[in-house]
Amino acid sequence: MALLPPPPNEDGKTKTKFFEDPELDGIAKYFIGNLFRYRENIIIPRGNGPVQIKTKEEKMIEGAMESCTFKSLTACVMGYGLGAAIGLFTSSVSPNMANPMGNEKQQTAREVFREMRSTTHSYAKNFALIGCVFSAVECIVESQRGVSDWRNGTYSGAVTGGLIGLRAGVKAAIAGALGFAAFSTVIDYYMHSR
Repeated sequence: MALLPPPPNEDGKTKTKFFEDPELDGIAKYFIGNLFRYRENIIIPRGNGPVQIKTKEEKMIEGAMESCTFKSLTACVMGYGLGAAIGLFTSSVSPNMANPMGNEKQQTAREVFREMRSTTHSYAKNFALIGCVFSAVECIVESQRGVSDWRNGTYSGAVTGGLIGLRAGVKAAIAGALGFAAFSTVIDYYMHSR
């Protein structure tokens, strides 16, 4: 391995770091090692462990996974799955259909499966909508505030609860906003305190 001479000073002399003699200085640098690593015009001091520098591909994938769109879509898909599971459980424990006369009607297997499918799909759509809206609002609030703390969940819960409750009127929107904000705050507190 050839040793490179140190760069010259302003007065034309070579700049040494450890010894006055440039040759001895080059040998010392070879055995001691470089104190800085250079990459992408960033100087990173050498620490105790190896320095991990992310490649452009890693940065691109990390940026895509931290985007609001990806988070919202992920919450939508996970909410759909959770809602489908809860809807399936709910429809399986629901009582038989009753006819208007008060006598219980014997259900066919086709009617049972049709009812289970509609209940499961209804729960799945509602949970997907809630997850998507909450995640999108939280991501937007966090990026606007520039802080990641419990208040983001509280604000997002208030907006989400208000939007969902608005379908039933203004009073329901206020109650939904307060309830969802309180629920989000409790969940955030529990998750951060663990």
